[in-house]
Order: sequence, then C-alpha cells, then structure tokens
Amino acid sequence: MASSKTLARKCEGRDRSPSLGIDTRDLPGTVSSIRKGFAFSKVTRFQKYSGLPLERISRVMQIPPRTLSRRQAQGRLKADESDRLLRLSRIFDQAVDLFEGNVSAARHWLESPQRGLGGEAPLDFATTEVGAREVENLIGRLEYGVFS
Repeated sequence: MASSKTLARKCEGRDRSPSLGIDTRDLPGTVSSIRKGFAFSKVTRFQKYSGLPLERISRVMQIPPRTLSRRQAQGRLKADESDRLLRLSRIFDQAVDLFEGNVSAARHWLESPQRGLGGEAPLDFATTEVGAREVENLIGRLEYGVFS
C-alpha cells in the first residue's frame, strides 16, 4: 500500500504537465491557453520529453502531417488541437508516474497492445476523449493493483 505522502505527491503531480511545462492547477489560465492555441513549441517540448516521433504524435492528435507542418510555420496550434495535445500529455505523464519516472518504459507501454483495452495500444485507444478516459482508468487500476 502506498503511503499517504506518496499518494499526495502523485495527486499533486497530476496537476502538472512536465511533458508540456504547464501547471494545470490554474484552470482558468489553462483554458485560456487552450482557447488561444498553444505555441507550437509545446509540441516540440512534448516530442523531446516523450521521445515519440512527430508522426506518431500527429496521428494520436489526429492532425495530418501537412497540417502539423503548417501549424509549425504559423507557430501556433488551434484550440481543438491544443486540447488534444493536453489530453495526450496528460496520459503520457500518468504513464510516466505509473512507471515511477521511467519515460522509456512508459512510452513502450503506451505503444504496446494492452488486454485491458481490447488488445489496442493505449496511444491508439486515446485518440478520442472516451478512449483517453479509459486509458486513464486503466492506468489507475494498474497503479493501485486492481486486476485489469
């Protein structure tokens, strides 16, 4: 059983996105940033942190590669794209927490078929909000030892 100190640290960590460099405890600020559209540098930061190829990030965010190139040239994502990037980073950060900070193990798990998701890889399952929530639920079950 995890200590209360460990649980508090994990809960606190859920309010921050190390992969994007955003403190999501400031909900009005986060919503405002999403509505404005994240700077493209957030995609670059996430790519460097996660080690995922840009093509894979593009696929999970459901942005065609040419559109992503245009966003890079413009320097900014649109609101819906920013929302999907935040969703992706949230899942990635939770997986890193699950693997106690091991980014490589988290990335491997997210790209591998999981029985708890009907044999789909979590990154593929997370292309919709409903799928992303189920990936988060699975991470939670694994984190607390619930058979999945």
